[in-house]
Amino acid sequence: MDQTKAPLYEALERFGKQRVVPFDVPGHKRGRGNPELVNLLGEKCVSLDVNSMKPLDDLCHPSSVIREAEALAAEAFGAANSFFMVGGTTSAVQSMIFSVCKEGDKIIMPRNVHKSAINALVLCGAIPVYVNPEVETRLGISLGMEPSKLEQAVKDNPDAVAVLVNNPTYYGICSDLRTIVKIAHSRGMKVLADEAHGTHFSFGDDLPVSAMEAGADMSAVSMHKSGGSLTQSSLLLLNDTVNADYVRQIINLTQTTSASYLLMSSLDITRRNLALHGKTSFKKVINMASYARDEINSLGDFYAFGKELINGTSVYDFDVTKLAVYTRDLGLAGIEVYDILRDEYGIQIEFGDISNMLAYVSIGDRYQDIERLVGALDDIKRLYKRDKTGMLSSEYLSPKVAVPPRRAFYADKASLPLKETEGKICTEFVMCYPPGIPILAPGELITKEIIEYIEYAKAKGCNVQGTEDFSVERINVLK
Repeated sequence: MDQTKAPLYEALERFGKQRVVPFDVPGHKRGRGNPELVNLLGEKCVSLDVNSMKPLDDLCHPSSVIREAEALAAEAFGAANSFFMVGGTTSAVQSMIFSVCKEGDKIIMPRNVHKSAINALVLCGAIPVYVNPEVETRLGISLGMEPSKLEQAVKDNPDAVAVLVNNPTYYGICSDLRTIVKIAHSRGMKVLADEAHGTHFSFGDDLPVSAMEAGADMSAVSMHKSGGSLTQSSLLLLNDTVNADYVRQIINLTQTTSASYLLMSSLDITRRNLALHGKTSFKKVINMASYARDEINSLGDFYAFGKELINGTSVYDFDVTKLAVYTRDLGLAGIEVYDILRDEYGIQIEFGDISNMLAYVSIGDRYQDIERLVGALDDIKRLYKRDKTGMLSSEYLSPKVAVPPRRAFYADKASLPLKETEGKICTEFVMCYPPGIPILAPGELITKEIIEYIEYAKAKGCNVQGTEDFSVERINVLK
């Protein structure tokens, strides 16, 4: 196919040049009815915020320019089929799970999944079989899915229908995806990859293997993260082992019937940019991230980790574009460095947790931005370093599942003060966001260590959320 084309974007451009009188939605009528919106976003942007019509196709049942744009995306990513997703990668992850799991089906997954995956289990009633990852004790981060542990999980649960794996984790950790695919397929199980942070894997020579290349059946890709499309726009990729027509039916159960053409055209443009220039762009990103890693490590007290973590099992590969930095040797939690960078230096990083911070380096960054970040961290070391005694050392706690997520979420519940919940079964989510990996999910046992972790995260300034009680002072538990 001709990857220089952007059929949906080009159709939208043609439409924008026509003088069509709008007696359809949206009601702002190309911005005339909402001048403040025009002032905020610009006349061109608002004029192209249109609804489905014959010249622009229909995302729910594409037959022309959207269909062609999706086919181009599939080819660019080495997939058999692709779907434009306007509900973010959350909707792509959930569509993957809904496509292979019914109520009562087992799905094997690591526990350090994004909340969207466990939310999908609440909705469809599938049963998780967790392969708890190893933890890097110094950094406090969960690692990848080890093939030996997957082998055991498959042996113990031969009736499981699928395996879900992160490729990569938020911190850049990659599992041995090719071996995972072989193990799962040998037992007739589908392999689903949460590739939210791996868009660039299809466009780099020195990057980990992409899910499609490794033979995974489905992959959820956040084009708006490292790819550069508009926020909330993503792709769902399929290999030829999956019935694409059925998957579209699944997607249409939950996806909007009023898809944003701004989001979809951004996917089309971004796919073209990646197909034509991705390898060059991400080579630059790799070089910038590597330079930043070296500069930060030369400061002392900070540790920007990288490929030295690779051990062939729990860390099979590492995404060098991920600039994750360990901060506890400075006596500061990652979230504290996050706050200082934003409030004192005007630098917004992706997230900070108990032990680490993540600066997301991608195609829009510049070397002068890297220099500003390194300089700010040097300043923070000089001004804010303190004794690290008493800091919480553990970042990831392996929970115990006592009740399936769906049953726990919809069960009769009682609201208790956090400190009184030890030994109870949680019926809701508790997480720091980002990264959105639940500390507790519905159906899991609340322990003393988990309570202490939640209290510590709140005290350090993490954005703890997910509970019915907005302040996370109380947690809903099984009656």
